[in-house]
Amino acid sequence: MTDGPLIVQSDKTVLLEIDHELADDAREAIAPFAELERAPEHIHTYRLSNLGLWNARAAGLDAETVVDTLIRYSRFPVPHPLLVDIADTMDRYGKLKLIEDDEHGLLLVSQQESVLEEVLRSKKTEGMFGDRIDDLTVPVHPSQRGHLKQVLLKLGWPADDLAGYVDGKAHAIELIQDGWELRDYQQHAVDGFWHGGSGVVVLPCGAGKTIVGAAAMAEAKATTLILVTSTVSARQWREELLKRTSLTEEEIGEYSGARKEVRPVTIATYQVLTSRRKGTYTHLDLLDSHDWGLIVYDEVHLLPAPVFRFTADLQARRRLGLTATLVREDGHETEVFSLIGPKRYDAPWREIESQGWIAPAECIEVRVTLPETDRMDYAVAEADFRYRMVATSQHKIDAVKRIVAENEGEPTLVIGQYLDQLDALGAELDAPIITGDTPNAERQRLYQEFRDGEIGLLVVSKVANFSIDLPEASVAIQVSGAFGSRQEEAQRLGRILRPKADGKTAKFYTVVVRETVDADYAAHRQRFLAEQGYSYRIMDAEDLAAI
Repeated sequence: MTDGPLIVQSDKTVLLEIDHELADDAREAIAPFAELERAPEHIHTYRLSNLGLWNARAAGLDAETVVDTLIRYSRFPVPHPLLVDIADTMDRYGKLKLIEDDEHGLLLVSQQESVLEEVLRSKKTEGMFGDRIDDLTVPVHPSQRGHLKQVLLKLGWPADDLAGYVDGKAHAIELIQDGWELRDYQQHAVDGFWHGGSGVVVLPCGAGKTIVGAAAMAEAKATTLILVTSTVSARQWREELLKRTSLTEEEIGEYSGARKEVRPVTIATYQVLTSRRKGTYTHLDLLDSHDWGLIVYDEVHLLPAPVFRFTADLQARRRLGLTATLVREDGHETEVFSLIGPKRYDAPWREIESQGWIAPAECIEVRVTLPETDRMDYAVAEADFRYRMVATSQHKIDAVKRIVAENEGEPTLVIGQYLDQLDALGAELDAPIITGDTPNAERQRLYQEFRDGEIGLLVVSKVANFSIDLPEASVAIQVSGAFGSRQEEAQRLGRILRPKADGKTAKFYTVVVRETVDADYAAHRQRFLAEQGYSYRIMDAEDLAAI
C-alpha cells in the first residue's frame, strides 16, 4: 500500500485527490481510459466504462498497463474482482474481427466458437450473415458492415475492423512545408489514424486539427470529402489547404447553402447535407455517389443523426474524425466508435500547452447573487423556464461590463446562447454582434477586423463555438450556454488558446448565478476541462472593479 492520490473502488469509480503531489501525474495516466464524472474542489470522481476501456485498447493500451497504472497510484489495494473485470472487458475488443477474403468477401472471424454462436443467435443480427463457413467464420453481407459493428458493440463484443478500404479515385495531394513542418504530435496523430485505417483524432482547440486533416489527405492521395459545421469553417478549411498543400483553387469545391460545387476535394456543411425536401435528405447522396478515398468529419462530436445513418453504409471508405473532445451529451459516443472508428490519438491539453503550442489559460467563475425579489421570481417560475430566466439576468450583463472594463485593451469575445441577451449586451457594450442571422460576408468582415485589431470586442452566439480562427482573442466571457454541455465549454475555451505573441495567459470567464440551476449546469459543463487539468478560480461579481 502506498500513499497515492487514487482510491479505486469496486463500483468502477476512481477518486482522485487533487491536492496530492502526484495528482497531475495520476490524472494524465488514467485519462486514456477513465472518464471524469464529478469535479468538486478536492476529490474528483472518474469512472471506468466499457467504451473507455475499449477505446484505450483500440489505441494500443493493454489491460496490464491499465491495471499497473491503477495499482501504482492507488492509496489502498485495488479490489481484485475489478482488476479481473478490467482485463475481461478489454479482452472483449478484438475477439471478433472483420476481414476481407478473396474467395468469400467480407468475413466475421471469432477467436472463440461460443462468442460467434452468441452473436449468430441474437435477433439483432438477423439477416446480416450468409451461410456459416466453419466454427469460427461467417460471411457478412457487405452492406451490413457498419450496422453489424453497431450491433456488436451493443452486444458487448466490439469488432476490430481489419477488412480494409477502397482506395477511391486517385488525386495528387502533397504537403507544402515551406517555412513550417508538422509538429511531433501532429505526425503521431496522422500515423495513428493511417495505421488504424479509420478513427478519431482528439486534439485541443488551436493545436492544428486542420493540418492533421491535410496531412491525412496527403497520405491518401485521393479525392476527399470534408464535412464541416458552417460555411465560415468551410472557407477556413479551404484557405488552410491552399496554404499548406499542393491543391489549387480549382481543385477545391464548396458544397453549402450558397454553393454546390463538387470537385476532387469537396468541403460540405453538415447543415446542407441534413436539409430535407418533402421529407427526404436530397443532398446526402453526395456521401456515396462519388468515389471518395477519404472522408473527414470535422468536429465529429457534433455529427448529426442522419449523417451517422449514412456513415453506416460508408465503411469501405477511410474515415477521419477530428475533435477537441469526444464528449457527447446525447450519449452517442458509441456511434462515433462503431461508425467513424475508435480513438486513434488523444493529446492531453496541458501537454500541448507545456510544449508552447497552445496558450496557458486561467478559468474564472464569476458568481452573481440575485436580489431577493428576483430570487422569489425564480422560486415560483416553471422549471422549464428557470434556466433561461437566470441565464439572461440583467445582473449578468452588469458583471460582464465590469469584466470587460478590467480587461480593457485585450481582444475579447463575449459568448452567449440567447439572442435577446446578445442584443442587450451589444447595446450595453457598444460592440458588434454575430449570430446565425448575420450574413456570411458580414461575419467574415467582422472576424477579419477583429483579427486586424480594428475591433477589440465582439459579442457572438454559438456560431462562434466551432472552427473559428481568431488567434488574437485573449479573453472570453461566457454568459449563457447549451445547459450543461461539456463539449461547448471546451470549444469556447478553445477560442482563446492560440499562443499569444507576448506569451500572455488567456482568461476564460464564466458568469454564473449562484444557488440556481445555472450553477448546477456550470458545474457539469466544467467537468471535461477539469479532466484536462484546468481548475476554476471562484470570485464574487461584487469583487470586480466598479465601472
